[in-house]
Amino acid sequence: MKNNLQLLSGNEALALGAYHAGVRVATAYPGTPSTEILENMARFKDLYAEWSTNEKVAMEVAMGAAYTGTRAMVSMKHVGLNVASDPFMAASYTGIIGGLVIISADDPQIHSSQNEQDNRHYARLAKIPMLEPTDSQDAYELMHHAFNISEEFDTPVMLRSTTRISHSKSVVNVNRSRPAKNKPAAFYFNQQKFVMLPVYALPRHAIIEERIVKLAEYAEKFPLNRIIKGDSKLGIVASGIAYQYAREVFSEASFLKLAMTWPLPEKMIKNFAGSVERLIVVEELDPFLQQNIRAMGIEVIGKEFIPAVGELNTRIVAESSGIAGLLPDSEKDDILSPAEGLPRRPPLLCPGCPHTGIYFTLNTLGQRSKLVASKEPQEPKLVVTGDIGCYTLGTYPPLSALDTTACMGAGIGQALGMEKAGVKSKVVAIIGDSTFMHSGITGLVDAVYNDGHITIIILDNRTTAMTGHQEHPGTGISAQGQETSAVDIESLARGIGVKDIKVIDAFDTNALRESVKDSLDRPEVSVIIVRGACAMRVRKRENPRKVDVEKCTQCNYCLRLGCPAIQGTDDQVFIEPTLCAGDICGICEQICPQQAINI
Repeated sequence: MKNNLQLLSGNEALALGAYHAGVRVATAYPGTPSTEILENMARFKDLYAEWSTNEKVAMEVAMGAAYTGTRAMVSMKHVGLNVASDPFMAASYTGIIGGLVIISADDPQIHSSQNEQDNRHYARLAKIPMLEPTDSQDAYELMHHAFNISEEFDTPVMLRSTTRISHSKSVVNVNRSRPAKNKPAAFYFNQQKFVMLPVYALPRHAIIEERIVKLAEYAEKFPLNRIIKGDSKLGIVASGIAYQYAREVFSEASFLKLAMTWPLPEKMIKNFAGSVERLIVVEELDPFLQQNIRAMGIEVIGKEFIPAVGELNTRIVAESSGIAGLLPDSEKDDILSPAEGLPRRPPLLCPGCPHTGIYFTLNTLGQRSKLVASKEPQEPKLVVTGDIGCYTLGTYPPLSALDTTACMGAGIGQALGMEKAGVKSKVVAIIGDSTFMHSGITGLVDAVYNDGHITIIILDNRTTAMTGHQEHPGTGISAQGQETSAVDIESLARGIGVKDIKVIDAFDTNALRESVKDSLDRPEVSVIIVRGACAMRVRKRENPRKVDVEKCTQCNYCLRLGCPAIQGTDDQVFIEPTLCAGDICGICEQICPQQAINI
């Protein structure tokens, strides 16, 4: 294939690299910053791509494909690997037949996550090789190497990206093409390899220990681990996006750029350390490289001055290095700071969001405005346990509707735990339709089985809205756009054993209020499905609402919705027509005490 220069994001490069590496099965669950990997894979029609119900299932589907000699890839965000960790660890023991690559996209700075987890530790824990790209070219190239390593060493391979690598674009020399499929998938009987009973698992552990030693030897000659000679006074070890920041700040220094970061090439690191007067590590989040290099008996610093919290950039690296005396003030000041005066965008639900009405209902029923205004801790009249999704934005004022958010599917279990602990308050769990499919079903089973007296509200907007409107089992559309069977939430809940099931229009405030009040009074598990289309998927908008200034008394009750379209000056509330969702919503019109809002 001739060289072909393309401008690609890291995620696009990972997808194209996997395609050119011969991947035949690709699985994922959407999650920023990893989502676009599977979206790009799904465009290729000569492979199978799926949005799995959760990351654990995605891992298991990819493992099954790899056991048949088929190259398979699974991608997820960093917290998704927590969900998939059980089969992930098992895959290390069983090994593979066809190549298996696991892409974990970490989210330093917590742009769209619940923590700042550093997943490099997972590779060490599982004793599998890990690769880290520094740009889109690396991302493309490393997919080729990852599958070759996987098959050569009978191991899954982890490729770790981060938000800036996944979403930044750079020029890629696309110099490979997709290989022809040379043999059909086939599974061969081998219980000692694939059935992890204790009698077979213990010998496999010994094989893993032998494998990691061989991988460490391989790391010494891995072609994308390389030394870049510069001034010998300072040597810098770096990987991933941190390498780019360090190169920009320390343009004259010597560098050891690591693309295979587990196992580490000990001889190469020692040779590099011996060639420079001072050795430092520049890395985001945990001192993963620094601690493992120190364990080799090498004197090195890094996290003594580089922050362990948040993502890095050239300014932070320069300022931190200046404080540590590694960079003259004149050079430190040359690093550009962010432009000043940029407007901040507050996190709000969209105009016409189907979640606004139910949150307003919970806010008013629970008298939550008083809780927010109080300076002392108070026991809520109504506890609302939340979950992961764009509906988590209901936490912020003026809705202030959520009391907990931990991880995917946790809200139902937390609600049951509070009720069983004996809290005086009524307890409601909020969960989205995609999250319910992901990991809420087991929580509902548990609540029914253990005779819970909680209300579970499923916000059904028929999409995975937070990550960009991907399909899920409730939509009946596959990742590759094919119609398939849709899971019916009402039937599923009824089959689990829920007797009280209500389906309510998300934009009918009276029905929402009466349904919640009725469910809270029932001594059983109650499920309310609040159904309404995501505002971002409704293209046709007509009849924006207006405020009748003659009727409006400036009570500001409508502002309690937190709708971005409802705005106000010092003396008058008004509705911005370019933002208003019009006929698809109308909640403000329903709640106005003066009936001052209309078409």
